[in-house]
Amino acid sequence: MLSGMRDRRKYPRHAGRVIFGSAFIMALSRIGSLNGLEQTREHSFWRRWLGREVPGADTVARVFCQVESDSLRESLFILTKTIRRNKTLTAFTQGLYVLVLDGHESSASEKRCCEGCLSRVLHTTSGDKTEYYHRNVTALLRAGNLALPLDMEPQRPGEDEVAAATRLFCRLVKKLPRAFEGVAADALYARAGFFKEVLEHGKDVIVVLKDERRDLFQDARALFDTMPPQSTVTEKGVEKQMWDLEHFTTWEALGREVRVVRSLEKRKVKRQRNKQEEEQVSDWMWVTTLAQHRAGTESVIRMGHGRWSIENEGFNELANDWNINHVYRHHPIAIEAFWLITFLAYNLFTIFINRNLKPILRHRHTALYFANLIQADFYAALSKKLSGSLVPP
Repeated sequence: MLSGMRDRRKYPRHAGRVIFGSAFIMALSRIGSLNGLEQTREHSFWRRWLGREVPGADTVARVFCQVESDSLRESLFILTKTIRRNKTLTAFTQGLYVLVLDGHESSASEKRCCEGCLSRVLHTTSGDKTEYYHRNVTALLRAGNLALPLDMEPQRPGEDEVAAATRLFCRLVKKLPRAFEGVAADALYARAGFFKEVLEHGKDVIVVLKDERRDLFQDARALFDTMPPQSTVTEKGVEKQMWDLEHFTTWEALGREVRVVRSLEKRKVKRQRNKQEEEQVSDWMWVTTLAQHRAGTESVIRMGHGRWSIENEGFNELANDWNINHVYRHHPIAIEAFWLITFLAYNLFTIFINRNLKPILRHRHTALYFANLIQADFYAALSKKLSGSLVPP
């Protein structure tokens, strides 16, 4: 995979595999910065892995500004096809694999900007200030109990999140046409244009429905309020009252019938302040193109809630544990490339944990535990070498 990654240098002093291999290990061992990577250049591992010591921080940053991002994406696509071919993944629900789309703001600054930055005006007590930020849309594959990032697409100046997501979806459905059957997203994506684009490629959509101004929302709510729940289940302390109706034609801009699913969820929570139990009620509604014979009510609800995996298992874990939001080099191509190389490291690590380790080890320890073992092993050998060199003759 590393050998297939390319950049635009005409006369490279360092081979691409050396640059990309350094960045890959930096992501896998969670070093967190290019300067931190450069300080490990004395490690004997680099000569075994790269055939030479790791390049300097400025060199890696400069090369990543000239990366051909599609070559990094191709590595992610090859990995996804391989694990599907090897039957590594299982369906998320009822034989369906789900693609989750959501936007994420990775960095913001009032003083630094590049050609890929978006901008906004902040109204403060000291006057208006312009803030520059980067935002992208990430695609996450939900399969079994795993959530694997497949690709990302930067949001360009002058466009909104859905436009970037549509571009991302079209690329994924072309490169990975059999990787998923449904697309899940939040309420922002409840647009006829996005639904039509997904349907034209033979995929189905499930989106949160919460805009009370919509005729579809008002019609569905009015019908659900006049009928008892069609089914009730209790799972993990949560009581779910569920409604499921097809053949809604209120969404005239879409020009086809849709299905609406509602889940009224009640759970007991104990407040930390007064230690008293309270009942917490959540009222969820989703609009979907999935027919009832393809996905039952509970499956649609699970897919709808599975969208939160992009926040909990995606952005939060990648940001807190994998340094995905760190700006290694403030350049649009470099930011995109570092995200993609981190996706590759994360996916390989996740597959290793779930497929190569015995179940008893997985149940005994968290994934963070094994990530810390990798990092500790890496630094232990370096520490031993450095401590030996500091001993006076």
